[in-house]
Amino acid sequence: MSVGAIVAIVILFVVLVITLAKSVTIIHQAEKGIVERFGKYKETLEPGLRFIIPFMDSLIARIDMRETVLDVEPQPVITNDNVTVTVDAVVYYYVTDAKAVQYEVVNFYIAVSKLAQTNLRNLIGEMSLDETLTSRERINASLRETLDEATDKWGVKVTRVEVKEIEPPRDITEAMSKQMKAEREKRAVILEAEAYRQKQILEAEGDKQNNILVAEGDRQAAILRAEGEAKAIETVSTAADRFFIGNAQLLKQLEVTQASLEDNTKLIMSDQSRLINVLGLTEALEKMPPKMETRKTAPKKME
Repeated sequence: MSVGAIVAIVILFVVLVITLAKSVTIIHQAEKGIVERFGKYKETLEPGLRFIIPFMDSLIARIDMRETVLDVEPQPVITNDNVTVTVDAVVYYYVTDAKAVQYEVVNFYIAVSKLAQTNLRNLIGEMSLDETLTSRERINASLRETLDEATDKWGVKVTRVEVKEIEPPRDITEAMSKQMKAEREKRAVILEAEAYRQKQILEAEGDKQNNILVAEGDRQAAILRAEGEAKAIETVSTAADRFFIGNAQLLKQLEVTQASLEDNTKLIMSDQSRLINVLGLTEALEKMPPKMETRKTAPKKME
């Protein structure tokens, strides 16, 4: 074999190796490849080992399909009440159409950044300083909706927009700091006064309850004393009815008997009369004959 043939074979082998190397490509996970043939879009390659035709097809871009954060540069914005504030924001997005993001916009990062800055100026320009500082959620939601609508044709989905910082001028910051300090001192004074008021109310309520309990105790004690005295009076009255009245009647009968005996008057008494027991005549009557009769003189009957 001649030297020329050997050189031709070597050259052909090298060309085949280069062609094979150029025909094999690897697309990583979370990526998509854009392939053009002679400068015209041909196809979008999915992740994995892929083959293309060398010298005809070329892989011109690898599109990252993961969610990405775009930091919007801080910018001065004038509010509705003519206060200049510096606003800083971030945009979260991910690619939904690799072909659109490659061919529908020249530089997606610059486009989204400028679009976010423009819409921030429009939103904050319609709000006062106080509204701007207290309405971050409203700003975020409105800006996300606007960006998502504008980037939809670019094959991008905006998932979230966050305003990182809204910085007023130094003099306004100092004035706001003084205002917040005064407001905190005011709240502290109000809370202290409210605490003192509650303390006085609780003490008064405690004194009231204590007085009620003392009065209730005195009332119960008075009722118990009155009931005790009434019980004592009732006991004395019962004893008087039981013993004093009968003895008084017996005493009166004795007085009448004594007066009668002083006049030598004879009395006829029943053997059941209580005077028999008082005069001690019970034993004498028991010793008398059963049919003994007593003569009656000026009879006076005593029970």
